[in-house]
Amino acid sequence: MKAISARTTSAFNLGAIMPAADNSGAKMVKIVSVKKAKAKKSKQVSAKIADWVKVSIRKGVPDMKGKVFDAVIIRQKKSWRRNSGERVAFEDNAVAILKDEKGNPKGTQIKGPIAREVLERWPQVAKIASVVY
Repeated sequence: MKAISARTTSAFNLGAIMPAADNSGAKMVKIVSVKKAKAKKSKQVSAKIADWVKVSIRKGVPDMKGKVFDAVIIRQKKSWRRNSGERVAFEDNAVAILKDEKGNPKGTQIKGPIAREVLERWPQVAKIASVVY
């Protein structure tokens, strides 16, 4: 996974429930694990902006409900610091569902803005976003 140009702050524990911001059919998802995460022994990993996570669909289209998909965190309420010194935070938390390991999104559009850090790490997800902030 490519590095991002920011000092990100972890915002989501495992089990966090958040909305899906794309039109893939999922409405609410639960974070099950964080892919490619490193943590000390007996310390639970946590997720942050532009991280690759495994999610379980909690609400949405009936045939997707209960299934596990990969996703990318595209917005977080918890502020983080960019290298320019500015602090960035969004009004809500959101994820975008992925359809394969290469990072191709399952939906065809994302509602609302996404972070610039997501553009750096996941360019295919940023292509379907309306605004990059």
